Amino acid sequence: MSDKEMMQKNIEEFTRLQQYMLLVEKDSPAYKTMKIRYIELKVILNSSGVNLTELDMIKE
Repeated sequence: MSDKEMMQKNIEEFTRLQQYMLLVEKDSPAYKTMKIRYIELKVILNSSGVNLTELDMIKE
């Protein structure tokens, strides 16, 4: 998988994950589990130079 394909996959996962996070209560175990992956993806995308200003719907 090329770097471009990997970045696209991570962006798509980040966006999809945020949509799921917005559907559940913030104090639920599901949200807390998803938040761990949200932080991981945010770090990966930031370190890859992706500007998350427009993509980040959760902003935590």
